[in-house]
Amino acid sequence: MSGAIGSEISVKKMSDMLKDDGISIQPSVLDDYLDAFKDAFIWYRADRYDIKGRKVLKTQNKYYLVDMGIRNYLLGSKGEDKGHILENVVYLELLRRGYNVYIGKVDQRGVDGKTVTREVDFVAETPNGLEYYQVSDTINDKETLKRELQSLQLIKDNYPKCVLSRDYGTSDYNGIKQINVLDWLAKE
Repeated sequence: MSGAIGSEISVKKMSDMLKDDGISIQPSVLDDYLDAFKDAFIWYRADRYDIKGRKVLKTQNKYYLVDMGIRNYLLGSKGEDKGHILENVVYLELLRRGYNVYIGKVDQRGVDGKTVTREVDFVAETPNGLEYYQVSDTINDKETLKRELQSLQLIKDNYPKCVLSRDYGTSDYNGIKQINVLDWLAKE
């Protein structure tokens, strides 16, 4: 589980995976375990937020560790995924700043008429409204930049939107700010 920070968690899929390994455990029991770890402050749960509908959803949550040292102890260097680690750090900082933090979903209708759900890493509920964040290790690659901006561009309100990465400098993409994550962390 510590290797899955920043990934959607489905207790049904976890139960099926364990069943494939010969371990039979009901999804409701797994859900109780996840809640126990949350209550013990080993990790936090980020609920999914429907940006268009302005409501919190009950499924496809993500979990973030309260201390990256736990992850390093359990996984060692084999769990080195800078993007997810950075996402965990940003999540904890948004909580430290006193925000209610969710993972966002925004739907996009394709040219074929099918709806595709896009993810926004974080929707932060602040005293001044909402703020939207995408987190990436780097956005130097054009495809990565396009992917990170795409979800934010689908949001039709005027709340602040930001891409945080380890890249130096700042940029503005039609109102979406790109900020170096270290500068952002030092800001407050």
